[in-house]
This record gives sequence, C-alpha cells and structure tokens, in this order.
Amino acid sequence: MAQAYKTETGSGGSGPERPGSRFRRLLDGWRGDPDIWRRGLVTAGIAVFLALVMLFHAQIPNNVGNLGSLTETFLPWLGLFVPVLLVIAVVRKSATALIALLLPVIIWVDSFGGLITGKSGTGGDLTVATHNVNADNPDPTGTAKDVAASGADVVALEELTPSAVPVYEKALAGTYKYHAVKGTVGLWSKYPLSDTRPVDIKLGWVRAMRTTVTTPKGEVAVHVAHLPSVRVKLDAGFTANQRDNSADALGEAIADEKIGKVILLGDLNGTMNDRALNAVTSQLRSTQGAAGDGFGFSWPASFPMARIDQIMVKGVEPVSSWTLPETGSDHLPIAARVDLSS
Repeated sequence: MAQAYKTETGSGGSGPERPGSRFRRLLDGWRGDPDIWRRGLVTAGIAVFLALVMLFHAQIPNNVGNLGSLTETFLPWLGLFVPVLLVIAVVRKSATALIALLLPVIIWVDSFGGLITGKSGTGGDLTVATHNVNADNPDPTGTAKDVAASGADVVALEELTPSAVPVYEKALAGTYKYHAVKGTVGLWSKYPLSDTRPVDIKLGWVRAMRTTVTTPKGEVAVHVAHLPSVRVKLDAGFTANQRDNSADALGEAIADEKIGKVILLGDLNGTMNDRALNAVTSQLRSTQGAAGDGFGFSWPASFPMARIDQIMVKGVEPVSSWTLPETGSDHLPIAARVDLSS
C-alpha cells in the first residue's frame, strides 16, 4: 500500500499540469496524422484569396459599383478574418491552412503594421485641427468649445449651415481673432488670413476654400474641403462618381498653389488607400500616416471604422497627429502639429 500511495502522489500523479505538457499533447495529436495536409483546403483557399485582395486591391475594378474603392475604404479591417481562419485551421488540424494564413498576416503587417506603433514626436510650430461638425449637430456651441480646447492655432470646420455659422462665430471669437467662411466650410485662425477665396470642386455650390495664413514662421496656404458623400446601395454598389470628380478638381487646385507650404484640412469622404483620391494623395502627405498613433479612424463617431477626415501637408514636416474626443457630430475631430521650418 505504501508503494501504491507513492505512485499516486509522485511526479507522475495528478499534480498541476504544466503548459508545456498541454502543448506537447497538442503536437502529439498532429504527429503521424496523414490528413493534416489534406484537411482545411477551403480554409487555405480563403486565406490565399484574402492575401491576394490585400496585395492587389488596386487592380479590383471600379467600373462595377466602385468595388475597388469600397474595398480600399475598409482595407485594414480585412485583417479581422485572420483570427477567424486561424481558429478554424486549429480546430480542423490543418497544417495547410496554417501555412496559407502566413500570407495575409505578412501582407497586413507590411501594409498596416507601421500604423500600430506610435510615431508622434515633439516640437513643431503650428497646431491645426479639422472637424465635420454635422449640419444636424444639436450642440454647435459645445462642439466649437470642444475643438477650441484642443489648443489648435488653426481650425477648419465643414458642413456649416447658414443658421449655425453665427453660433460658431460667437463661440470661437474669444480664441480666434481671424476667420473666414465660404459656403459650407470655414477657417478660424489665431494668425492673419489673406487671399481667401472659394475653390471650385465642380459641385455648383461652395464646399471648398483656400486662404493664406501668415504665421510667425511665414506664409502657409491652407485649403479646406468637404468632398461629396458616398453611398453604398444594393442596386448600385459604392456610388462615388461625384466625390471622385470633386477630388480631381481639388487636386488641380492644390497643384496650382503658388505657396510652397500647403496644408489641406477637411472631410474627403475617402481614406488614403482609396485610389479615387489619387489626384490629392499623390501630392500631399498624411500627418496620421507620417506621425500619428494608431489608425486614427474618425467616422462614424459612435464606432470609428475609417479615417475619412484628413490632414495632409506639403512643404512642412508632420510632428504628431491624433484624434480628438467625440462632440455632437457624427465625425470625430482630428488634429496635427507640424514643423514649418523644414
């Protein structure tokens, strides 16, 4: 009996199981299984397809419901399929599926891994912010005060209504000495403005403007734009033709800019991955991409899924870029600090 007792309570008994033991048991379950390469072929095929979509998204045609732009708008979210496929591959004990999953993982990390790590720096000469305030905003005064509290030297607002403009003017007057409003967009600044004029983005009404901000470090051309909205329809797909035409017109206006330092603030209704914005994105750098922390998603405010509000620059160096807290709008405001001495 003494020997039996010793056997039950010794190292081979029912003591706590080590994590390594569970891992070895898992490997033992796969070893010698000839079907681990034959199982999960469908899962492996989906993984390869996912990788191809992420790698060749620019080749997805836009002539059918703007499918290419729709894919590019939510491109980072394709990574969510990886853990789902991983679970399926493990449950199915499929070595083929696990190996195939390496493809989308590598491509996603290469494309978006840099956005996960923080890139914000210190210093800078000018802080700018932009916010689509929403025409139906129930608290424009509170929204204006929230944006002003960011400490921005220059603030752009989009989707202004005639009735709301006086409210924003009053709420921001104590912080910003200078301002200009053109159509549904406006700019408030601590520094003087000059040569302010509308920018024609082929809509028939004014939703873009440019002005010169005279900072202590020199003149900066600031463009404010609110490109047309896009819609996802069951019968038409991702309808964005008007947005695309306006983006081309905005790109022409930026290309014609005479001042070397340029900042674009606004709601572009598209992400930096969207090829339809190439006329703009090919000329300017995203502050979020260059100096932001995380993806910086700005819309919708209740559960941000895409960064369609943008701060982009040319001739200045992004130092930091971030998303501001939620206001009464369906968009989040965003801000950036830039170095004008570069």
